[in-house]
Amino acid sequence: MIMRPGQPLLLPANAVFIWLSLLGALLLGMLLNIGGAGRAAWLPDLLAVVLVFWSMHQPRRIGVGVAFVFGLLMDVQQGALLGQHALAYTVLGYFAVFLHRRLLWFPIFTQALQLFPLFVAVHLLELLVRLIGGATLPDWSYLLAPVLQAALWPLLSVLLLAPQRRAHDPDENRPL
Repeated sequence: MIMRPGQPLLLPANAVFIWLSLLGALLLGMLLNIGGAGRAAWLPDLLAVVLVFWSMHQPRRIGVGVAFVFGLLMDVQQGALLGQHALAYTVLGYFAVFLHRRLLWFPIFTQALQLFPLFVAVHLLELLVRLIGGATLPDWSYLLAPVLQAALWPLLSVLLLAPQRRAHDPDENRPL
């Protein structure tokens, strides 16, 4: 991939770190659902954000199939309509892989702005599946979750790219 001027060269992503971050996001999402907040509609879906991140940065390792499996795990954990999260995460993974070449050229905050409509569309898709399944309309706070997901994008990008950053002081032992 051709790098933008001034963009640092990154080390290859460690597969163990990728899977641990996905499992950590899954467990954190499960803890948020079980914890004091319960199933608050305004809570951001951290697993969705991490899946989009890795689908964009490592599309050959993390893609639609991985998103589908994690969606099924979320459906089972939340007791939701089976396939609701799986469909949403699959759509999210597809568009992340589809847009990854274009989105990675932009700064992190611009990426967040461009991913916001995708997060909104996926939330509306989940809502549509719930309504078809017989659920009632949630309150207005349901629309806050995609906003928080887009706001978390810069922070998670910095955190998840941190292990790949190279040293800033090259020497004869580290020429790059």
